[in-house]
Amino acid sequence: MANYSDIIGHGDIVKHFKSSIELGKVSHAYILNGEKGAGKKTLASVVAKSLQCESGEADPCNTCKSCLQAESGNQPDIIWINHEKPNVISVDEIREQIVNDIDLKPYSSRYKIYIVPDAQLMNSQAQNALLKTLEEPPEYAIIMLLTNNVDRFLPTILSRCIVLNFKPVEPLDVIEYLTTQIEGVDLPTARFCADFAQGNLGKAVRLAISPEYKEIKEDSIRLLRQIDSMEMDEVIDAVKQMGKYKLDITDYIDIMTMWFRDILMVKISNSPNKIIFKDEYSTMRKQASRVSYEGVEEILEALNKLKIRLEANVNFDIAMELMLLTIKENLA
Repeated sequence: MANYSDIIGHGDIVKHFKSSIELGKVSHAYILNGEKGAGKKTLASVVAKSLQCESGEADPCNTCKSCLQAESGNQPDIIWINHEKPNVISVDEIREQIVNDIDLKPYSSRYKIYIVPDAQLMNSQAQNALLKTLEEPPEYAIIMLLTNNVDRFLPTILSRCIVLNFKPVEPLDVIEYLTTQIEGVDLPTARFCADFAQGNLGKAVRLAISPEYKEIKEDSIRLLRQIDSMEMDEVIDAVKQMGKYKLDITDYIDIMTMWFRDILMVKISNSPNKIIFKDEYSTMRKQASRVSYEGVEEILEALNKLKIRLEANVNFDIAMELMLLTIKENLA
């Protein structure tokens, strides 16, 4: 059963919650801010379980009825908010699952805890619907908004929540976790995953064990190897191929970003020692010789803007074509 001791890194956030529980000074609203895979859901689950634990201690006992229900996902006063559309949480969903429910007292626990994954997907109407609840919450209510982009919230939402920012996990901690907790992961693989994940434990684990993630990595690298020689019709075909990864496109973009950071390192050092994709050094050296420092910077900026545009639901094909053309032009 998950405990605070199972959370890798984020010691300051764990300390904050444990101290708040021990002192009886738990806030009514939190924002847990960190990139996908940072561990927000895991930490929120443990915090919710410990708040509802019948022992009343900061650490959950894992034996009482409430803890067992929380582990099985059946604790009636720990409510996970869901949404139908992948890219938006609507005002109706917030009203039905939080606003219209929160005045009903807890079924069997001290608190009634609402956890909203991907809370940055709430549109402005949904955030405004939640605002009144945040302004005048029942004393038993706790709302936890999990997000990878705190800037998407209205200032009025931010002002009524405690914002806790997740920091990168130390590489050695990531390597130790992968080699000791994930079966079949050897030290070289763990080092690659830790380097690539840049302190994101969830991303490192997915890269180590997920066939789908490995497929995304292989497809993106295959594209990057040949992007500079592709014709326009091949670029369009590549965008269509990338379309099958729409729900995981952030991972695809992250891989491309790491590729061009490696190219920048090759330009600086002319050595494979400090790059992540060491097996691709020959290709990277050729590309590094053709792109300027300003060109690498432009590509990295384009990849960052692409994430923002896709979160804003712009046309996927057009956004991806523009990004690939930016890469192609700078590698010419």
